[in-house]
Amino acid sequence: MIPLIPRLYLLDRYILRLFLRTLLVAFASFSGLYIVIDLFGNLEEFLGHIERFGTLVLLEYYGPRVLAFFDQTSALLALLASLFVITWMQRTNELTAVMAAGIPKRRVVLPLLCAGWLVSLTAAANREWWIPGFRDRLTRNAQTWAGGEARAFTPVFDFQTRILLTGKGVLPASRTIVQPAFQLPDALATEWGPALTSREARYVAPRQDRPGGYLMIGVTSPADAATRPSARIGGQAVILSPHDTPWLKADQLFLVSAVTFDELAFGRRYRRYLSTRELVSALRNPSLDYGADARVLLHARLVQPLLDFCLLVIGLPLVTRRHGHGIFYAGGMALLLVIGFLAVTMAAHALGNYLIVRPASLAAWLPLLIFGPCAYVVLRRGWE
Repeated sequence: MIPLIPRLYLLDRYILRLFLRTLLVAFASFSGLYIVIDLFGNLEEFLGHIERFGTLVLLEYYGPRVLAFFDQTSALLALLASLFVITWMQRTNELTAVMAAGIPKRRVVLPLLCAGWLVSLTAAANREWWIPGFRDRLTRNAQTWAGGEARAFTPVFDFQTRILLTGKGVLPASRTIVQPAFQLPDALATEWGPALTSREARYVAPRQDRPGGYLMIGVTSPADAATRPSARIGGQAVILSPHDTPWLKADQLFLVSAVTFDELAFGRRYRRYLSTRELVSALRNPSLDYGADARVLLHARLVQPLLDFCLLVIGLPLVTRRHGHGIFYAGGMALLLVIGFLAVTMAAHALGNYLIVRPASLAAWLPLLIFGPCAYVVLRRGWE
């Protein structure tokens, strides 16, 4: 690595200030364009939401989506900001003056690399801490924001209890399943029948004194559920009955399950907004079988900051080694480079999702194995 040249902190501050200003302007422009397009595309729904909830509904809806938008575009924004700084300094002859003073071009690029790495770390922090706190809002769109209408969902199989969780629809706002029909395995069907049905089932999170699961209200099948003792599999309670569970009413049953409502109602969309720690816990959940795609997603989280940095390192020479090209040329080349990165990354992830590459987690590291050596060569030549 090149050591910092003494008394050049003024140049560093100038470059970083220009980088930050460009980054913020680009992010505000892109996110603003996204909000305007989406808002006008769902104008009728938002007029109804504003009349019902007030104008703050726009902030509640688009605030988390701006965070998700930054997560998806942070690498492109950092590359565009860096290319703009170099292009601007070339067009104003500032770069020529700096080099005439004996400062090598690689010394000008160094603060941009540091700034790009900080943007990658900020995006990683955004994925781990900020976005997971808003995943409930991110999994709802403009049509289902109020949560007043039931919507269909994909049935989920509980691998621990062997029960298929299905129903007519879900109400995300109240975390309720409408007209649930929980299909029972043979071990329970002999005593409880093929399925448990009721008017609705509300998800209840686990507590110290009670397990997590679904509180079935208005039980219709079996008709005599209140007179039957609770069912167990391997000594573990699966169906709690009012017969021996004091906190249940006569028309209620409680189905014990480690499948949360979000995992039931939102499926793969829900996984995208989990933190790494939560994703690891979900993979260890005996009631779920996330499959290869979840393992690819987990390792992709780990490798993403390094891939973002590789994109910046490979993209900077597009401008630093060419003179006389404007910012539009730099932006176009950056866009093509990002598309190439995305194409390779998506292809590698697809190989892992369909188990063409084994283990599936290796597919998440393939883009780094491809672009990492390229970035190293570019970086070494730059320092030379």
